[in-house]
Amino acid sequence: MKVHRNLVEQVVGVLQDVFAGGVPAERAVDGCLKSQGKWGSRDRRMFAESVYDLVRWWRLYWHLADLPAAEFFLPETITAERVWRVWGVYWLDHGHELPPFEELGGVTLAGLTERRATIPSAAVGASIPDWLDYRGEGELSREWRPLLAALNKPAAVFLRANTLRNSRAQLHEILAAEDIATEEVPGVPDALRLPHRRNLATSPAYRQGRFEIQDAASQQIAPLLQAQPGQVVIDACAGAGGKTLHLAALMQNRGRIIALDLHRSRLEELKSRALRNGVTIVEAQPIMNPDVIAQLARVADGVLLDVPCSGLGTLRRKPETKWRLTHDELDRLLALQHQILDDYSLMTKPGGTLVYATCSVLPSENQRQVHAFIARHNGSWALAEERHWRPDREGFDGFYAARLIRRPA
Repeated sequence: MKVHRNLVEQVVGVLQDVFAGGVPAERAVDGCLKSQGKWGSRDRRMFAESVYDLVRWWRLYWHLADLPAAEFFLPETITAERVWRVWGVYWLDHGHELPPFEELGGVTLAGLTERRATIPSAAVGASIPDWLDYRGEGELSREWRPLLAALNKPAAVFLRANTLRNSRAQLHEILAAEDIATEEVPGVPDALRLPHRRNLATSPAYRQGRFEIQDAASQQIAPLLQAQPGQVVIDACAGAGGKTLHLAALMQNRGRIIALDLHRSRLEELKSRALRNGVTIVEAQPIMNPDVIAQLARVADGVLLDVPCSGLGTLRRKPETKWRLTHDELDRLLALQHQILDDYSLMTKPGGTLVYATCSVLPSENQRQVHAFIARHNGSWALAEERHWRPDREGFDGFYAARLIRRPA
């Protein structure tokens, strides 16, 4: 397969931005694609796939490139010369001939084969940090290896039909008219899967607010709250509002949804998305101080806590997460989840419902947090339902959710 030099130069530059500059991979890829207006669909797809593959398998290909093992994630060691070498072994490993670029001198199939036979550890083979491999195996035991293998595969694209605009069946037909093929997802009422990746941002149906891009596991969080039209619901860690919008559709755009977040910019994005989706019942409110939470005590029929977490369940979509996360950061998140559960749960009315959710696969962030919360609140809360989703079972992102009922005083 022929590859143009400019494309490889862009791959190398973006990987340096990600690993040496700390730029999120999605932002770096999108920025590059916007600057390369003359690229055709083949080149654009090859570029994006190469970048995400190399981010996902960075540590392994660093080893296969015969580079110093301890330097695979030190920003000052991620030089252009080294990244060219990493790309070269990646290209060979995918069965292609190396192009005659001078930067690839010394990269050989024999060297690649030799290094393939000398993988020094399971962590290198799975391309994750050592600490994370120890942590995952310690928490999940024999389940960790098959789960990790699934997390290292690219994710499918799922859509959620906005039922304020159309049903899933209607959306399927509308997208078919746009030459966008979709498949229904059994067990997820509003979900469609794309069998082939497409650029959806230019779709008329998307611009009309007929659907949102949302993983099939994520689509099953908002329904757990069992919110009804006319109720008061709080999405307390709303972010840009994917689950807020889903709640509005489930409530038939009747009632009141208070969307809270620490970041005003995310709430501004939520407002824009709500307008496109035809949602009018959302009040976006930044959490400027603890008084905001206190003023909402016992107000909500339902509270959704999609808490900050490690994001390990979404590694298929955001592979750089495993390189950004640290042991100390995970401990900080565990403490934050504990605090959010204690503080934000007070917004639930007696007899009301609380849903705690993460996009993590670690028990320490999931069921252990919920069970500890129930234990320290002396019978004030009852666990009604607990759900897990994993890519090695359902083929969705890794998610956890628990539905709790606040007992009447």
